Amino acid sequence: MKSLSVFAKDVGAAVRNRKFLVTIIAVLFIPVLYSGMFLGAFWDPYGKMDELPVAVVNNDTGAEFEGKSLQAGADLVAELKKAKAFNWQFVSESEAEQGMKDNKYYMTIVIPDNFSQQATTLMDDHPQPAKIVFKPNEGYNFLAGQIGGTAVKEIQSKVSAKVTEAYTETLFDQVEKVSGGLSEAGDGASRLSEGAVELDEGALKLKQNLAKLADGTLELQQGIAPLAAGVQELDAGAGTLKSGASALASGLAQLQGGHGELLAGAEQAGQGAAKLEAGLESAAEGSAELKAGLDANRAGAAELAQGARSAHEGSRQLEQGLNQSLEATAALEQGAKRVAEGLKQLADSQPELAASPDVQQLLAASQSLAAGTSELNAGQKQLAQGAAGLAEGTARLDAGAGQLSAGAEQLAQGGEQLAAGSQELLAGAKQLNAGQKQLLDGMKLFGAKLGEAAAGGKELAGGAVKLSEGTGQLAAGAGELGSGVAALADGSRQLDSGAGELVSGMDTLKAGSGELAEKLNEAADKTGGIHTTEETVSMFAGPVQVDEMKVNEVPNYGTGFSPYFLSLGLFVGALISTIILPIRDTTVQGATGWNRFVSRALSFAGMGLVQSLLAVIVVLYGLKLEVQSVPLFYLFSFITSLSFMFLVQMFVTWLDQPGRFVVIIILILQLTTSAGTFPVELIPGWMKALNPLLPMTYSVMGFKDVVSTGNFSGMWSSAGVLIGFGAVSLIITSLYFLIHHSKHKSAGSSTTATA
Repeated sequence: MKSLSVFAKDVGAAVRNRKFLVTIIAVLFIPVLYSGMFLGAFWDPYGKMDELPVAVVNNDTGAEFEGKSLQAGADLVAELKKAKAFNWQFVSESEAEQGMKDNKYYMTIVIPDNFSQQATTLMDDHPQPAKIVFKPNEGYNFLAGQIGGTAVKEIQSKVSAKVTEAYTETLFDQVEKVSGGLSEAGDGASRLSEGAVELDEGALKLKQNLAKLADGTLELQQGIAPLAAGVQELDAGAGTLKSGASALASGLAQLQGGHGELLAGAEQAGQGAAKLEAGLESAAEGSAELKAGLDANRAGAAELAQGARSAHEGSRQLEQGLNQSLEATAALEQGAKRVAEGLKQLADSQPELAASPDVQQLLAASQSLAAGTSELNAGQKQLAQGAAGLAEGTARLDAGAGQLSAGAEQLAQGGEQLAAGSQELLAGAKQLNAGQKQLLDGMKLFGAKLGEAAAGGKELAGGAVKLSEGTGQLAAGAGELGSGVAALADGSRQLDSGAGELVSGMDTLKAGSGELAEKLNEAADKTGGIHTTEETVSMFAGPVQVDEMKVNEVPNYGTGFSPYFLSLGLFVGALISTIILPIRDTTVQGATGWNRFVSRALSFAGMGLVQSLLAVIVVLYGLKLEVQSVPLFYLFSFITSLSFMFLVQMFVTWLDQPGRFVVIIILILQLTTSAGTFPVELIPGWMKALNPLLPMTYSVMGFKDVVSTGNFSGMWSSAGVLIGFGAVSLIITSLYFLIHHSKHKSAGSSTTATA
């Protein structure tokens, strides 16, 4: 309680000193000035980019591309006016240069005069990309130049898409023309293929005919040699023909005499042929009737065979039934005998019972039953034997009926053959009769012509003389024909060889023209299916889009930098607090070292709590900072402020002014290693080693968790580390007061620490 009394007296003394109280109040707002002013200034700089003046110079003169006017520079200016990403100032090149010198513009974008022209060189041998000249005024403001560079890349992407759209529209127009040309080419190729097929067939026929020609000329050449010999023989035979002509005339006279006798015999033969035809007609009718009877016999034989099979099957079943009945009667016979024997034994053993008339009748009936079953069994055996014989007979009957049916079938087939033969014989007889008539007519005609032949014999003798003269001339022409045929044979062989090559070439032409027609029609179908729309052109110009899916989205710069500036403000506030608050002394004389430690610790703790409270209120309600949890944001701010305050108090308590210098060094190291601005991976290696050793690393991480990510387990982990820094610092500070408790100086009414 005495420690709290010392603290209360120190607070009372500070309140009564108005100058000191004003100083304390000013120091309380140090974190607010750091965090609030910095965050307010850079809360959302990209939201005010339209206020950043940028000069745009359009020198593009346009170009012609595939019959269309291309104004890429004007299109770019129109896009910039729509976007309003910056405060665009569309000026001349001289105005832009003067404005850059006067720091009027942060950057200049120049569209060259050949901008559109270069955009049309895509299909040239050496295409030249369209260029945009970007001139950042980095000396005026480096970050503005960097931001402008990013914007120019976006402009480049948009301009490239526009130019690509122009290329695409022209390309699709050409594709449509190509599609029509391919369709026409496909039709022509189809006709070409059809002609090639016909030409191939003609070439094949030509080859075949030329082969025949070659073979024929060869045979003709081979036949020329015997032709000359034959001509000589023909000449010799012409003389023989002359002498034979007279002999032929006399022979014809003799033939005419014998012709009369032959004519009479031919008339008698004609009469016999007519009789033969009549007899064969009667035989044909009889064979037809015989065939009908044999067909009926075949049907009856088939029915007989079917009946025989049925009879055999019935007799076999009867035999099986009688055998089963025989087994049953045998069992009945044995049972009746046993009953009779049992009754007899019963009567013998019971005389009184045997004397009973009923028993005697029963005994007699059982004996009669036994005798009857014996006779029944004997009859059953005879029936079974008869059934077995019947089964054997029906089996033989079945086999005979099958043979009979087969014989009837053969007989019917023979009848059919007989009927067919008789018809053929009748037809032959009719043909013979007709031939006899024709022979008779021919003989009469032959007689008439014999007279003409006799007269012709005389003319033949005169023609033989002329023939002898002609054969001499024919022998002379045969030599000339031989040489001509040899030349013809050589030429026909060459034609045959060339026709073979023609057929081979036509096969290749036919296959190639067919494939050409197929491919051209296929290409025409595919290119004809391309339909140009604005969506198609846009897709071709920009086939890839990026869908940005932010994780733990940070809405603006202020939210992103709030962990860093809050940590910085609270640390600077703790440092400045050691300048105005007494570090070691108290206004209470005779206070012990422990009392002074408690009073100083509570003073710094109160200062830290008020500083963090004011900073939190300003950023939450003044700058509208959105956090994941407001209570945890308050709590973590208090923990961070107390940790920084106790850490700074420790160094200043032990080292005094050099301690403040050490704290400034720690502050500088934390500014570069806490990953509040750039990721820790981007700083030098030796600084990375300091990152886990300094408290602002954990304050920045904890504020990020409670403000943006919502990773409260990570926040509590960072809070634990900061509490550890604060607790260790308090313990080390308490050691100083416990060690130096007798060496203190009462400040009296003084409120400024001069230790």
